[in-house]
Amino acid sequence: MVSLFTRCIAEFVGTFVLVLGGCGSAVFAAAFPNAKINELGIGFLGVALAFGLTLLTMAYAIAHISGCHINPAVSFGLWAGKRFPASELLPYIIAQILGAIVAAGLVYLIATGKPGFILSGSNPLATNGYGVHSPGGYSLIACFITEVVLTFIFLIVILGATDGRAPKGFAPIAIGMALTLVNLIGIPITNTSVNPARSTGPALFAGVEMFRQVWMFWVAPILGAILAGIFYSSILRESGAPVVGEAEPEFSRPGVREGDYSRR
Repeated sequence: MVSLFTRCIAEFVGTFVLVLGGCGSAVFAAAFPNAKINELGIGFLGVALAFGLTLLTMAYAIAHISGCHINPAVSFGLWAGKRFPASELLPYIIAQILGAIVAAGLVYLIATGKPGFILSGSNPLATNGYGVHSPGGYSLIACFITEVVLTFIFLIVILGATDGRAPKGFAPIAIGMALTLVNLIGIPITNTSVNPARSTGPALFAGVEMFRQVWMFWVAPILGAILAGIFYSSILRESGAPVVGEAEPEFSRPGVREGDYSRR
C-alpha cells in the first residue's frame, strides 16, 4: 500500500500542475497578445481544454498513487460516495491547497516578469468571482447555483467512470472531458471553480477583495460534490454489483487505491 505521505505528495504535485496548466493558460494565453488583438490567444475554449487536458494527463500520471483527486470537492464527493475514508480527508485537502498556492505563486511570479503587468480586471490571475467579479456579471445566487450544479455533474462523471461496472481504462478521458465541459459552461459565469483549492491559490495573490469571495467557492463545490456522492451511492448503484471503494479483491494489491482512475 502506498503511504499516506506519498499519496499527499502526489496530490500536491497534481494540484500544482492543474492550477499551473489551467490558470496559467488563462493568464498567459487566453487573450494573447491582448484582448483587442487576439490573433494567437486561446480564448474560453482553449482555457477549458487546458483544465480538462491537465486533469486527464495527471489522472494517468498519479491516479495509481493517490487516486488523483487534486480537488477538495472530489475528495469530499468520494467520501460521501463511500469510496474514501474520512480520516484521510484533511491530509489530502492540505496537500491540494498547498499545491494550488505554490502554482498560483509561480503564475504570479512569471506574470510580473512582463513590463507593465498589473493585477487588473474583474478576475485578476484567473480568480473566481460573483457579482462584480463574475466575468458575465452574474449574481451571487446564480453563481452559487452554477457551482453546485456543475460540481454535481463533474462528480457524477467521476463516480460513474470509476464504478466497477464501467469500461476499464477510459475514466481519465471521461473525467478530463467532463472538466472541459463544465469550464465551457461556467467560465462566463464564475470563471469556473468546481475546485476550492483552484480558487484559493490565485485569490491569495490577487488581493483581499478577491479572497473575500473564496468562501462561496468552498461551500458550493463541496455541497455539489457531497450531493453527488450521496445520490450515486444510494440511487445509481446496481443492487449487488461491486462499486469502487467497497471490498473488492483488487484492492489487496499493493499500490491500488480506492477511486484510482488508472485501474479502470
